Amino acid sequence: MTVPAPVATDVAQSAIATNYRPLDVTLATGDGAWVTDVNGQRYLDMLAGYSALNFGHRHPALVGAATRQLERITLTSRAFNSDTLGPFCEALAAFCGKEVVLPMNTGAEAVETGIKLARKWGYQLKGIPEDSAKIVVMHGNFHGRTTTVVSFSDDPDARDGYAPYTPGFELVEYGDLDAIGAAIDDTTVAVLFEPIQGEAGVLIPPAGFLTGLRELCTERGVLMIADEIQSGLGRTGERFACDHEDVRPDVYLLGKALGGGILPVSAVVSSREIMSVFTPGTHGSTFGGNPLAAAVGLAVIDLLERDEVLASARRLAPIFAEGLAALPADKVSAYRHRGLWAGVDLIDRTGREYSEGLLARGILCKDTHGSSVRFAPPLTINEDDLRWALEQMRLELA
Repeated sequence: MTVPAPVATDVAQSAIATNYRPLDVTLATGDGAWVTDVNGQRYLDMLAGYSALNFGHRHPALVGAATRQLERITLTSRAFNSDTLGPFCEALAAFCGKEVVLPMNTGAEAVETGIKLARKWGYQLKGIPEDSAKIVVMHGNFHGRTTTVVSFSDDPDARDGYAPYTPGFELVEYGDLDAIGAAIDDTTVAVLFEPIQGEAGVLIPPAGFLTGLRELCTERGVLMIADEIQSGLGRTGERFACDHEDVRPDVYLLGKALGGGILPVSAVVSSREIMSVFTPGTHGSTFGGNPLAAAVGLAVIDLLERDEVLASARRLAPIFAEGLAALPADKVSAYRHRGLWAGVDLIDRTGREYSEGLLARGILCKDTHGSSVRFAPPLTINEDDLRWALEQMRLELA
């Protein structure tokens, strides 16, 4: 398959804030795993909106659900009930093996809600002194961009210049159970973690870490809060990354793929007892749980419940792993993968340079932390397209 080199566009960019540095391509349409730019050039999307596009671009079941809802009602605010919200929350709770769903919009909102939930739970149900709650978090984390969240980031790009920072967090090494145990004290209400750190380069914790963390949180009486915003909903070939060790956290934080690549949808999912600390007026969102979002989210859960998407991801995972292993050893210092998600560390080349090289070959991906590149194709990608992408990845390094 030959893909012409991208052509620079003259689309006006001067009014866009410079908080991003996108590759030199301006996309106009998308279908499945493929997108087309304003010049008619096609690219295979190997980023999938950081897992927001797990089902590809414009999946017909999701577009159909959104279109039908657009013709009915899109927003009520939570001042009133809608006929899609209840079914969505019921389906998502069952999918997670939990009881109660608090819907929000963005992933960062889900994390902020999870933090508020943990603190309020600590004061009301655990009985710790007011204004003392502590949450243990991990080095290398990425949970969003709000002022509270960047307060416990150790990425200077995300954190620097936004002080004063929010207190109440203690950073420990990712994957280190002993460090987590030492950090937990009488005022600790939760351990907040990513079962796989996506932004850090798809970092996978040591085997047994999730199991050990579950045991530790139970033993010490703190909430285990899993940020599955990128790793959940099929990305790793299972419903959740925690499933790889058959672990159930106390709280799931979900987003990205929950909106089907159509609109932002996020959620906090937990038990009725834990979620009971939220009462009318204590937390809310104008758009959270809106009828359109709920309709799309319900369609997403329906797709996952059918297991076809998860089965495809599991079937393609070994092919993905085989292609990663074929990358030139003298050009790649390490790679990590789980399901259809991978991080590749390069030798003598920046991730940006590699991404630009792949762009010229018709592949879209994203660099991170200098010399690393992330790959996350839609779970609906077909085998031929995946094999072609892996070959382009190899040839670009040859």
